[in-house]
Amino acid sequence: MKNFLIKLTEEKTTSKIFLLPAFIGTFVFIVIPVFFSFVLSFCEWDLLSPIKFLGLQNYKNLLINPAFLLIIKNTFVFAISVAIIGITVPLVLAAVINTKIRGSEIFKTAYFLPFITPMIVAAIVWEWIFDPNNGLLIYILKAHINWLYDTHTAMIALIIVSSWKLIGYNMVIFLSGFSGINQNVYEAAKIDGANPLQTFFKITLPLLSPTIFFVLVITTISSFQIFDLIYLMTQGGPMESTNVLVYWIYKNAFEFFNIGEASAGAYILFLIVLLLTIVQWKTRKKWVFNE
Repeated sequence: MKNFLIKLTEEKTTSKIFLLPAFIGTFVFIVIPVFFSFVLSFCEWDLLSPIKFLGLQNYKNLLINPAFLLIIKNTFVFAISVAIIGITVPLVLAAVINTKIRGSEIFKTAYFLPFITPMIVAAIVWEWIFDPNNGLLIYILKAHINWLYDTHTAMIALIIVSSWKLIGYNMVIFLSGFSGINQNVYEAAKIDGANPLQTFFKITLPLLSPTIFFVLVITTISSFQIFDLIYLMTQGGPMESTNVLVYWIYKNAFEFFNIGEASAGAYILFLIVLLLTIVQWKTRKKWVFNE
């Protein structure tokens, strides 16, 4: 018994030693910055001058600033559009591939490739596709459109690229959801005379609703956190038409050194994502089947 306790103590000590770097990294790079940025959201600081406490002034300035409200609007337009496209298109593709069509494995690989493609590579390729002089779309659409240089089309172009990159990942998740559905249900529906459309809407969608809910939550959160695509393709332009919250936070913090307002903007984004997630979680009981 004594040897067992000694061995158990040694194992606990060893496990703590191996976990220590992870705990230190989490504390130094996540916990401390989160706490410090929250404090700074109530202050004025440019990284050089002494920190000056302002209370809620940063939040008030942002929420009455038309330029910041436009950025919030851009963020919502982008995130909601990507969430809708990034759920419906992969769901349809997964439903088609799940019918065991010929070459389904090739299609799975082809659709998943964009997700594992580095964003810098994807941005370069899509910038060429959208190029108004020599881009691929010029030859396909037979029309001259300044996709990334027009305030009316720049956001549409970014939504297309972001949705394209998400399709493969979400499709794979939906396919795993399809594999969890009992095939006996489909056989029973076929015996009862249900056509493919009725089977999809009355059986597949309800049984797939937990997977749809999961994809909805992660897609919404990731869409609100978009940065790299904006940074690489438009830098928030033209005329702030594609500027979103995370890119605005980056610009204010590391280019304009307005740390206080940038921190306040970060927590406004946090509250938006938190509230949307809570709403999604509360409403899941009305449409998620297993609830």
